[in-house]
Amino acid sequence: MPEVEIGRVSDFFAHPVVAGIELTAPLKQGDKIHIVGHTTDMEMTIDSMQIDNVTVQQAKKGDAIGLKVKDRVRKGDTVFKIT
Repeated sequence: MPEVEIGRVSDFFAHPVVAGIELTAPLKQGDKIHIVGHTTDMEMTIDSMQIDNVTVQQAKKGDAIGLKVKDRVRKGDTVFKIT
């Protein structure tokens, strides 16, 4: 499946397991993403995302979002949207 780069991981929090992501393209709930890095390779569907601790349905280019992730991700990992 084709993938389009939409951002980078800027932060990671272990409890709860949340990734901070700086977006370079829009993203909405229900989108499938692929996070790739040196030791990271994870695909997931966006169930919920937050901006400044407020749940949102969609985010635009330039937003910094928080996403619950299944496993550890690392700062600098690339985020792709699966189209």
